[in-house]
Amino acid sequence: MGQTGFDVQLSAWRKVYVTANRGTLDWMLDRPALRGVFLNTKMNHITGRDFTAVDGWKGPQTILGWIQGRGLEALVTHASFFDREDASFAKRLDEAGKRLFDALSQLYARTGKGFFAYDEALNPVYPDVGGQLHAQALDADLSTFSDIFIVKGLLAASLRYDRAQVPTYLKALHKIVADIEAKRFVSNERQRLGAEAVAKEPGDYGPRMIMIGGASMLKRFGLGAETGFGTRFIGHILDTHQATSAAIAAPVLLDLPGQPVCNPGHALEFSGFGLEFLGAQADAGTLASLQSLIKNHFALGFSPPGIRLKVDSVTGESLSPYFPWWSVAETIRAAALGFEQGHDAALLAIWQQSHEAFFNGYWRTDPAIAYQTKTVEGPVDFVPSTPDLDPGYHTGMSLLTAIEAIDRIFNSSKG
Repeated sequence: MGQTGFDVQLSAWRKVYVTANRGTLDWMLDRPALRGVFLNTKMNHITGRDFTAVDGWKGPQTILGWIQGRGLEALVTHASFFDREDASFAKRLDEAGKRLFDALSQLYARTGKGFFAYDEALNPVYPDVGGQLHAQALDADLSTFSDIFIVKGLLAASLRYDRAQVPTYLKALHKIVADIEAKRFVSNERQRLGAEAVAKEPGDYGPRMIMIGGASMLKRFGLGAETGFGTRFIGHILDTHQATSAAIAAPVLLDLPGQPVCNPGHALEFSGFGLEFLGAQADAGTLASLQSLIKNHFALGFSPPGIRLKVDSVTGESLSPYFPWWSVAETIRAAALGFEQGHDAALLAIWQQSHEAFFNGYWRTDPAIAYQTKTVEGPVDFVPSTPDLDPGYHTGMSLLTAIEAIDRIFNSSKG
């Protein structure tokens, strides 16, 4: 492909990504807000039917902290992007972002923690495996993914809307870092939080991986001096979870050290976050590792229609029938960032394959959302982490990072 054709292809992809993100955000903002302020993505991704009270904890009576925190970060980050692309739309995003920031900050201030779910009285609750809601413990000295997502959202929003609150949320973010490193983190929030939950924590690298994304967010909004943990977490994951996969005779990340299970999507997400955080300052060894891991996990995990959820790294066999949407979007992010540094043709090919898999197999235009989970037979009504649809976070932030990579590629070629 000549340079002209290359530019045309990247320009076309950029347009697709901007259109997709704008479509999702428009859809989300057009929907009636929950309690007048919270984002409402409570819809079945296959049928398009809104969840109602009869759907139990999936319904509008339950506010999911994960989703609101992710959505707030997405609103703020996209508003910053659309400041340059469409100022009037950025203003609309800010109006929703400020309302959500105010509501979520008040909710967080009640307990000084984030929670997976809140009931009709906005009290923290958790759904058990059967979907029955139970009151959650309020005073456990630990951190969770809800803490991460809500604090990241509040910190991003405070950096744009009210910098006087930045120290509060920055302190909260560093508390999460300390809890992860002190083994006071609980991944499974569909249980009562406390010492017993901490004791059962398996030690997956997910918390560190998501917090590397938090370090990228801090750099994006001008707080790079606060991101030392990002480098530590990248090093810890590479040192602790990396092992050779017999299935592909190359290094991959194991969910748990010494066990063969690999989640290729999470590993691809890790590479994307790592490349985004380190940027052009990445040392040659780490850069090469992250780029190689993109290729290795794509080789291990990609199979139509997308990225396999769980794979045995020894045999290469699938351990789950599911292919979630988010891992394909995250592969677009990782491949774009990996290709940006060095223009490796293999990474461009992965970028193209993941782009085509996502937009030909997962993406819907009316509404502008993705099928959340597929099997080889097609979309399935399987709830991954939350039943609420993605609020411009996994898809939106991945595509936004790819847009920014394209812009830098164009700018460097002009230089």
